[in-house]
Amino acid sequence: MANLPPSLSISSASFGGGPAPPSPVASAAAAAAAVGQPPKDRKMASAEQLVLDLCDPELRENALLDLSKKRDIFQDLAPLLWYSYGTIAVLLQEIVSIYPALSPPTLSPGASNRVCNALALLQCVASHPDTRILFLNAHIPLYLYPFLNTTSKTRPFEYLRLTSLGVIGALVKVDDTEVISFLLQTEIIPLCLRTMEMGSELSKTVATFIVQKILLDDVGLRYICATAERFFAVGSVLANMVVSLAEQPSTRLLKHIIRCYLRLSDNPRACGALRSCLPEMLKDGTFNNCLRDDPATRRWLQQLLHNVAGGNLVASLQAGGLDHMMGN
Repeated sequence: MANLPPSLSISSASFGGGPAPPSPVASAAAAAAAVGQPPKDRKMASAEQLVLDLCDPELRENALLDLSKKRDIFQDLAPLLWYSYGTIAVLLQEIVSIYPALSPPTLSPGASNRVCNALALLQCVASHPDTRILFLNAHIPLYLYPFLNTTSKTRPFEYLRLTSLGVIGALVKVDDTEVISFLLQTEIIPLCLRTMEMGSELSKTVATFIVQKILLDDVGLRYICATAERFFAVGSVLANMVVSLAEQPSTRLLKHIIRCYLRLSDNPRACGALRSCLPEMLKDGTFNNCLRDDPATRRWLQQLLHNVAGGNLVASLQAGGLDHMMGN
């Protein structure tokens, strides 16, 4: 609150409950209409009016659409959303209102688009340094987990899962052990593994990125390698993805998979297990062409093979063409 501009310093940091206090958002919006303002101020006044419109059921759908489209040009939108009276409650209402359409799966394209616009605003809050931890402390990510638990492959559900993953991805994008520790107390890993098994290529990529960021944190690596069950749950999904990528290559997805394996190899017990369960396709040059234009991922793969099998296997692979790819 102390770091907020005066126009954002609204008295209630929680959402819902009690009569609405006089809102500086409303005052700023009214002032914007009455006097001329510089372009930056007019943009903020526009954002403030749209946030006010969220609380009007008749105006909400258009406000959600406009704010989600323009969220990148509205400076300090995340604190405005968080501290404006009732706004987060409105966004959560949008989310829970479609729970009945999840099972049986009856979600319409229009309803999916509307809730995804609300999720885009929550992603804005999740990614902002001033609101990220507040977002976590309110346990708001848990409201998204029912969406990640769906299995329908229709476009409305795929869009819903992808946008929900985007919110979690925004949380983990900035290295923060507090974020990782929170997520590890929830079902995020099995939910990501489910998407990695059955989602679209883009959803698989985002879910794998989330698992990668969890693994890159020391707390996350220790958690996944703490039991054989957790390690093999992650390892088996990664292995199945490698097999499927041999038929339908995706350099973007393969990059995250290799990075996950490389990080697992940093744990001595996991590295030992990978000697017997690392997919052969990562060892035999299957993906040489796929990685030809990605030197960073080629280096990761070479380091992975070195960690798992030692210098002999890497030497034999170099003789078979990996050395040429690496430019050595």
